Amino acid sequence: MSIGNLYQTADWKGEKHVPAIDAPTTVKAGEEFEVAVQVGKEIEHPNTFEHHIVWVKLYYLPKDAKLPVEIGNYDFSAHGEAEALTSPKVVTKLKLNKCGKLISTSYCNIHGLWTSEVDITIEA
Repeated sequence: MSIGNLYQTADWKGEKHVPAIDAPTTVKAGEEFEVAVQVGKEIEHPNTFEHHIVWVKLYYLPKDAKLPVEIGNYDFSAHGEAEALTSPKVVTKLKLNKCGKLISTSYCNIHGLWTSEVDITIEA
């Protein structure tokens, strides 16, 4: 079994574990744009010591490339300890020069690995 077979996916509107990617579908080459990734965008994910999102990762897979580029790795360490709660949402900025896919993965300490992806078109 490969690790890819362990990732679950669903529509983020109906499943609180899927990392929802918010990004423009088309951007200009070399122009900075914002990407947000949120677990529990439509249905809030619990954020307790017993049940929480441990991390979220964001990748970019250029069209026709074999391997993705890791954009970011975001760990969420506070899950109710000392009244500190994290929300599994991250925002970053990117500049791309080639069409491809943004891929996000996340890990829930109870429900495992989740993934989603969106296509991104780059205009000259």
